[in-house]
Parts: sequence; C-alpha cells; structure tokens
Amino acid sequence: MALETKPFDIAEHLENPKDIRAFLQEVLETGDESDFIHALSIAARAMGMTEVAKKAGVTRASLYKSLSQGGNPKFQTISKVTKALGCKLAVA
Repeated sequence: MALETKPFDIAEHLENPKDIRAFLQEVLETGDESDFIHALSIAARAMGMTEVAKKAGVTRASLYKSLSQGGNPKFQTISKVTKALGCKLAVA
C-alpha cells in the first residue's frame, strides 16, 4: 500500500499574530533577504492575502507579485506588509 502524503505548508500552522511574529523573527535571525520576503508571503497567506493587502494599502495582485519568487518588492512595500501583519521592523 502506497503512503499518501501532502506537501507541508507552514502557513497552515501560523494560527495567530504571535505565531506570525515568532516565524518572521526566526527567519530574520537565520535567513537572508530573499528568505524574509518568502516568509512575508507565507505569513500573508496565513493571515489572508486580501486582508493583508487591504491593511497595507496595496492591491492583492500587486502583493502576490511583490512577494512571489523572483519578486523584488520595494522597502516601502516590505514595511507596509510587516505592519499589516502586526509586526514592526527594528534595528538592534
């Protein structure tokens, strides 16, 4: 009998703002810029792209495009999305 599996999607496990903050913090500490942009995309999917786009003041389509693989979002977009996710960027 074949073992049936499905792809792991961390967005399904980010259930609240605390989870999202912890996830983004971990990626900032261990990853690079492209990892962080990918993490923002995952967190936005977890919260709901439409809701995040609305809070960030961008269209849903532009949010998908900015945070897609190969996307090159402006710092302003990253900042707005981070705030929409209930987080803030800081230099320590």
